[in-house]
Amino acid sequence: MEFSDDKYLKTLIQGMKKLDYVVPDDIPNIDLYMDQVTTFMDEHLKFSKRYNEDKLLTKTMINNYTKNDLLPPPNKKKYTKEHMLMLIFIYYFKNILSINDIQQMFNPLTEKYYGGNSEIGLEEIYKEVFQYEEEQMDNLLKDVIRKYRKSQETFKEVKSKEDKEFLNVFSFICMLGFDVYLKKQMIEKLIDDMAKEMEKKQ
Repeated sequence: MEFSDDKYLKTLIQGMKKLDYVVPDDIPNIDLYMDQVTTFMDEHLKFSKRYNEDKLLTKTMINNYTKNDLLPPPNKKKYTKEHMLMLIFIYYFKNILSINDIQQMFNPLTEKYYGGNSEIGLEEIYKEVFQYEEEQMDNLLKDVIRKYRKSQETFKEVKSKEDKEFLNVFSFICMLGFDVYLKKQMIEKLIDDMAKEMEKKQ
């Protein structure tokens, strides 16, 4: 399929629309053993796999998250619904942030809201954050379409169809990549500022 063909764009968009978040009501209200946790995650996040053989969350990963204080330890080898919500957050962030950054962000989250000891719990936080997912997806898709159209306008002077095709794809990747880069810089700045504020309070 040619990059300049709108069918290619539609394929990309259809792939993005499959990337839905895990609804809290889908998470069992009973505590789960490790194998049940990894099976659940694999099933509910399967559309975010790049390759079929990819493992989304392994036992080793989950154990490491606990060792690094990203995830509270299980109770008698069982994981609660709150553990599951934390794992979903970790899954989304681990692709763009360092373990240290996730730790900085999650420590106050677990200290204040894990275990049902505050006026708002992790499930309420999860629902509040993700309720804007559909709106965010619409805005993101519009931006992707705009960047796609813009990338097709690049390198008009190149006569070779093959070269132009490659350079258009490269332009599109660069536009998307720069957007990710800027947002990552902003997220890191927010985390650094959050950490400084917490140090002041301590």
